[in-house]
Amino acid sequence: MNNVLISKERKEYIRKNKRQKRLVTLVQILILVIFLGVWELLADAKIIDSFITSQPSRILETFMNLGSNDLLKHIGVTVYETIVGFLLGTILGIIIAIILWWSDFLAKVLDPYLVVLNSLPKVALGPVIIIWVGAGTPAIIVMAVAISLVVTILENLNGFMRTDKDLIKMAKTFQATKWQILTKIVIPANISTFINSLKVNIGLSLVGVISGEFLVSKAGLGYLIVYGGQVFKLDLVMASVIILGVVAGLMYLAVLLLEKFILKTKKFK
Repeated sequence: MNNVLISKERKEYIRKNKRQKRLVTLVQILILVIFLGVWELLADAKIIDSFITSQPSRILETFMNLGSNDLLKHIGVTVYETIVGFLLGTILGIIIAIILWWSDFLAKVLDPYLVVLNSLPKVALGPVIIIWVGAGTPAIIVMAVAISLVVTILENLNGFMRTDKDLIKMAKTFQATKWQILTKIVIPANISTFINSLKVNIGLSLVGVISGEFLVSKAGLGYLIVYGGQVFKLDLVMASVIILGVVAGLMYLAVLLLEKFILKTKKFK
């Protein structure tokens, strides 16, 4: 009897959860539709100047003319630069974090430098980066790496340092090597830290790429935003900003899918 009652309560709980998720999604869509509708009506009624603020119908027209605006090419450039910067920043950050965890002395020496580098506005280094690696894609990728690298190092290093000390001590009493402690205890205990750093790096890499494209580029969504602002083509600017949001959302979704896959794999082990 109790099992039946629990089963019914569980089903009701699942039903309520699903209903709430559908309601949240519906309200989110409704807010977006109302916002776009009010924006379009205000622009049509000349209450707001569509030349300055653009309007949804004009932005849609820009989307429809993807080929004539070379938008697809610009999207491809930005996505490529973001993925390369994201992967380099994440991999290098994790490797450096492991090195600093391995050497406590080195971690203490570099700690103040990492804090200073993290607080330093990376855009200020833009002209220096351009001189070092040259204008174009290399400079933009280096900018993306510069913005995401230090955050990745600090986040992963903190995760490593917070690993269960008692577990590590027990492993040491059984004569475990540092490599075994790293691979068998520290890394498995910090899978969630790695995933969180990926989530943060998606946004940081995109910010770095757009900042780089603002400074020096002949293609990409950042270039389109700057160009659209210079020639007062606000439809192009707004379309580029919307595409940026979609790209960031899709990349974040890819990380969430990776997280689900890893957690499912861990569960079956």
